[in-house]
Amino acid sequence: MANEVANYTEDSIRSLDWKEHIRLRPGMYIGKLGDGTAQDDGIYVLVKEVMDNSIDEHMMGFGKTIDVKVSELKVEVRDYGRGIPLGKVVDCVSKINTGGKYDSGAFQKSVGLNGVGTKAVNALSSFFKVQSYREGRTKVAEFERGEIRNDEAEAASSGRNGTLIVFRPDDTIFKNYHFIPEYLDDLMWNYSFLNAGLTINFNGTKYHSEKGLYDLLLRKTNADTLRYPIIHLKGEDIEIAMSHSNQYGEDYYSFVNGQYTTQGGTHQAAFREAVVKTIREFYNKNFEATDVRASIVGAIAVRVQEPVFESQTKTKLGSQNVAPDGPTMRTFVNDFVKKALDDYLHKDSETANLLLKRILQSERERKEIAGIKKLANERAKKANLHNKKLRDCRIHLDDKKGDDDLRNASTLFITEGDSASGSITKSRNVQTQAVFSLRGKPLNCYGYSKKVVYENEEFNLLQHALNIEDGLEGLRYDKIVIATDADVDGMHIRLLLLTYFLQFFPDLVRRGHVYILETPLFRVRNKKETIYCYSEEEKQTAVAKLGNKPEITRFKGLGEISPEEFKGFINAQMRLEPIILRKDTSIEELLKFYMGKNTPDRQNFIIDRLKVEKDLVAETTG
Repeated sequence: MANEVANYTEDSIRSLDWKEHIRLRPGMYIGKLGDGTAQDDGIYVLVKEVMDNSIDEHMMGFGKTIDVKVSELKVEVRDYGRGIPLGKVVDCVSKINTGGKYDSGAFQKSVGLNGVGTKAVNALSSFFKVQSYREGRTKVAEFERGEIRNDEAEAASSGRNGTLIVFRPDDTIFKNYHFIPEYLDDLMWNYSFLNAGLTINFNGTKYHSEKGLYDLLLRKTNADTLRYPIIHLKGEDIEIAMSHSNQYGEDYYSFVNGQYTTQGGTHQAAFREAVVKTIREFYNKNFEATDVRASIVGAIAVRVQEPVFESQTKTKLGSQNVAPDGPTMRTFVNDFVKKALDDYLHKDSETANLLLKRILQSERERKEIAGIKKLANERAKKANLHNKKLRDCRIHLDDKKGDDDLRNASTLFITEGDSASGSITKSRNVQTQAVFSLRGKPLNCYGYSKKVVYENEEFNLLQHALNIEDGLEGLRYDKIVIATDADVDGMHIRLLLLTYFLQFFPDLVRRGHVYILETPLFRVRNKKETIYCYSEEEKQTAVAKLGNKPEITRFKGLGEISPEEFKGFINAQMRLEPIILRKDTSIEELLKFYMGKNTPDRQNFIIDRLKVEKDLVAETTG
């Protein structure tokens, strides 16, 4: 101890410059890093930080179009706003606490007020270029990992006013990253819905909305399943849209100053509360809150001054007030909903009747399963004390305290059989990785009511392990990973589990929590090197590389992979395939086709797409 004190001198104290600090602690600025398989991975936050500046210009009345190009590794964003003042181009992207948003008169309701956004993008990019066009002049600067590499003098230009940012995320920080088009598609649509009249041209596709959140709900839901037309209400600094569908659970999309708050916050909580309160008063009935909100699909967007978020990545609003001296968020949202929704229901009696029918149906369904639900929850409580199916981890997503990176790393692997779960259990990280072992093939629950979740012991225990019975607020794991063999039985189990999630907990899939674990199909090795291959193509490449007839092992099941080997497949670089619902996907139609009784149609679909092994080899070698 004395030795440690002696070694703690002035030389031990080190000051980091802005880019060093961002690169050393990127999580403080952009949340988790990731490789792009999750919607909130850092590479998407980088895109958002650049886009937010262009959106702020549009909000101020400058520029109705933003052009965006994203290739596999590079991003370009060109807006047609005022352009960064030419003398401050370098400072704006490389000096912390430098920007045009500190004057609240200019950007009163902006997202990016911390002066860090583009600086973080700059520091975390292997290439970063900024070019401003302003009143017939232009200025260009280029950087590498925050270090300026090219600082050109101002020059004449015929380009329209605005700013161009080009960057390539640093692959030494974002390992093996790639952009998933569906995630970027969602991002561009959200920007369009929140900025009616704005046009975004993204990779050749035009994104434009005239009706804002109305268009958002129309895109996010299947119109045929809505129980009544979307209610769309707008006020000063607030906009809401809502309806009820036939799905289970609640589905919300909430935004603050154009920022998609995926984890909700004070504005979303106020919206949920205000809807219940207003509906109770309108019908003069003291409905259970869960009956009012069951199957609701809603969206809320607010604009507030000086928003306070609970994390750097701004996914959850913490502000209690809409302005420093303004009303509370709860009062602001409640007053608007109370007047606007009440007026709407008085004027549209048909919608009011259909809404009442949906609430009464939810009430009946809740009462029908109340008895079995109570018994099932008691069984689950006892089972949880000695739950052999669940080998839990120590850190969970819903922990109130602790490191954000560790909570976001919390993962539940759902495995089949003892051998597979045994391999994962022995090789997992006990801090953040849990394992839930299935007894065999779960029930095909397509077409069943939620009663089956409580009657089926395995489904009930899984629901309790995830802690999602009453919504996603208490979700214990950020990633739910289906880890089954890559054979026919394993694929069938995947389908059965996805049916369970899509039927009863669709929000888990919509919000990007469900993944498939990719494990190697082959091991190719010689005395010097071992290569794990995930496809026939990778196997052919490995054989060519190692030459001289290497040993090839075909893994038929996860249980054949030793725990020591398995460690490499479930670490930070593990390969995960996210389950993504595309915009035109109807859950009802999807489940009906794949899990329903339309056997001839499904048989023909499969036969038309069958490929034998020799065809696959020909494709990879030809």
